[in-house]
Amino acid sequence: MMERKYYEINEAAARRSKEMMSFDDYREGSATAAYQQEVEEIYKLAEKVAERRPDAAEKAEKLADQYAKLLADYYNTNFRIDQMCPSVMIAGPANFPVRKKEKQNQAWDRNREKYERCKEIEDKIRNLLSGKEIITSGDPEVIEKLKNKLANLEKAQETMKAVNAFYRKHKTLDGCPDLSWENIEKLKATMNDSWRADPKPFESWALSNNSAEIRRVKERIKKLEVAKSQPADRKEYDGFSVEEDPEAMRIKLIFEEKPSAEVRDVLKKNGFRWSPRANAWQTQLTNNGRYRLERVLKELEAC
Repeated sequence: MMERKYYEINEAAARRSKEMMSFDDYREGSATAAYQQEVEEIYKLAEKVAERRPDAAEKAEKLADQYAKLLADYYNTNFRIDQMCPSVMIAGPANFPVRKKEKQNQAWDRNREKYERCKEIEDKIRNLLSGKEIITSGDPEVIEKLKNKLANLEKAQETMKAVNAFYRKHKTLDGCPDLSWENIEKLKATMNDSWRADPKPFESWALSNNSAEIRRVKERIKKLEVAKSQPADRKEYDGFSVEEDPEAMRIKLIFEEKPSAEVRDVLKKNGFRWSPRANAWQTQLTNNGRYRLERVLKELEAC
């Protein structure tokens, strides 16, 4: 069972928020309980990932922690925004601070983006569970993940061939050792609904498409292995250097001194993030990353 990490919910702010929005009494601890219930569901989802895909367990747990932290920030910020202006029900319509309410609404909209990011994190965990997560070339573990994907594709190809062979021989799927009872029933239903006169458990197009995906993944692994074997390329500039690190799959900007706030803003808006471990500002080593580096270099010339 994964260790749950809950972040503090400001109960005092939650109570004041309730008082600004409703005549109902605030139930002590209710905001914390609601928050923890949402986080618990995410951890349960992450545990399913760990059970089905042990290789993705650590990533799922990290995503669950990110969700828990961001959700707490969303709630606490919302409680502060609630206190900017009471509801018209509490304040009454006379001399109601319309301008203040407009600012409050704008703040709510901005804070809503945090909750939407929480939903994006949840989607990432669900994609891990289904095996549909996007494997980017900038991921330091891209080759390992692609090899896992390749193994699953090859296993699926062999299973489809074995099931088709069993069906050709026995004219039934009952007792097929390569399928669970549930999958046998699903395939039977699919075959019964088929327009073909003589349907197969897995049609030729399914085997062909999967085979093409196997070839594509193999080729991608080959190209990435060649790229990662190249030595790091480093160029020196005035006050900093730029390094392409194929092993880490990162483009790194290494400054001699801490860059100014203006320079940091340029880096951030172009997708570079500070890495204490690498002691550098970095982004993914992709063609898009190189394009953003060119923009950074042009903007730094003007600073």
